[in-house]
Amino acid sequence: MSQSFVLVVDDEPDIRELIKEILVDEGYEVATAQNADDARQARRARRPDLILLDIWMPDTDGISLLKEWAEGDTDDAPVIMMSGHGTVETAVEATRLGAYDFLEKPLSIAKLLLTVKHALETAQLRHENIGLRRDMVSIAEPVGHGPTMQALRDQAKRTAQHDTPVLITGESGTGKEVFARYIHAQSNRRGGNFVRVAGSGLVGAAASAELFGAEEGASIHYGSLERANGGTLFIEDVADIELPLQGRLLSALRHSSFVRTGGVEPVEFNTRMVAATSRDLPRLTEAGKFREDLFYQLNVVPLHVPALRKHREDIPDLLDFYADIMVSQENLTYRRFTVAGQNRLRNYEWPGNIRELRNVVQRLFILGSGDEIDLQEIEIALGEVPRSEASGPVADFGLPLKEARELFEKAYLEHQIRLNGGSVSKVAKAAGMERTHLYRKLRALGIDSKQVASND
Repeated sequence: MSQSFVLVVDDEPDIRELIKEILVDEGYEVATAQNADDARQARRARRPDLILLDIWMPDTDGISLLKEWAEGDTDDAPVIMMSGHGTVETAVEATRLGAYDFLEKPLSIAKLLLTVKHALETAQLRHENIGLRRDMVSIAEPVGHGPTMQALRDQAKRTAQHDTPVLITGESGTGKEVFARYIHAQSNRRGGNFVRVAGSGLVGAAASAELFGAEEGASIHYGSLERANGGTLFIEDVADIELPLQGRLLSALRHSSFVRTGGVEPVEFNTRMVAATSRDLPRLTEAGKFREDLFYQLNVVPLHVPALRKHREDIPDLLDFYADIMVSQENLTYRRFTVAGQNRLRNYEWPGNIRELRNVVQRLFILGSGDEIDLQEIEIALGEVPRSEASGPVADFGLPLKEARELFEKAYLEHQIRLNGGSVSKVAKAAGMERTHLYRKLRALGIDSKQVASND
């Protein structure tokens, strides 16, 4: 299912067939083209994962073809150039235009296979980095050892062994995308791309091109369905897709093919479909806002991710996980949650679910200080301490980080001074700070402990 598709472009039939035979023996899918026109048609028919391109051809040379593809609006595959008469200038020009590597003929089979392998790995890594750039961290599997999460992981593993569509439901922030990625990673498609597309973004004229791709002259833009070919397409917020596009998506899923916007020839694809929503799709179908036939097409295997308040036993694991992330990826100083602090977080309702928990941990590590995160600091971070008691806003997220941190520190220390009756030594102990360092911090923030205590 996740075999990489390689296009070999060379005007010499013996070389074409030899390369094809070698790559097929290694488990790749291979198509061949003898000239530039055939290569253009092959790319139009199916998006390749990698292209092996000869430089010297009778109609259009490989460098010109590479330049043509580089100028097009397309998510292009890596290109490995081949030549028996290459020069340093030619190799430099090919690299400048985006070629991954340059192989000299006669080809070394070992070098050919190694270069192809590395090019595909690099392309997949680049794709994964783009897909995860918006996330704070890539989670290998859903976090938690409670019975609910263990049962969900087991269900996801069983589901992953089949290519049937999956519909993941649950409140916003519960980790639906984490389960979608987990299903992909546990499936036989894990070597293919995991492509995420937001249903809420599929609106207007550009929506069709985003999902199905587009053609304009020689330029090809590959859509999400093609980029996920051999892998998994994850549609987040699927309920937000406009009705006309729902019909086109249904047709594509039923026939495993579609026509790009502006194109005329059908394009076949083989993609695992995973959709997610936080809305009530059956109710939307009854109201005529979501196609009933598309709902049944997607809802072959349902997977419901419960709200965090339904599996509170996993909160300590989640706190440890995100605390480690703050240290290893955000370069922040480790801080330990006290027992009272953990207990408060376990009994919080978490309306924003795991996403809210992650943000709270991040806020506590960035804006707090001291070795421990205690109950009082957590109450402030959760917004449970009244604004008047916290002496002004806890944090203004429109401010630069340095100013926001100072604002929080000022509110936090004034709160501690009031709680401890103006005793700097007690505040130092509560905040986990050396008394000398605390005095310097109070002066830097313009805090008069006696005045704060007397005002209280």
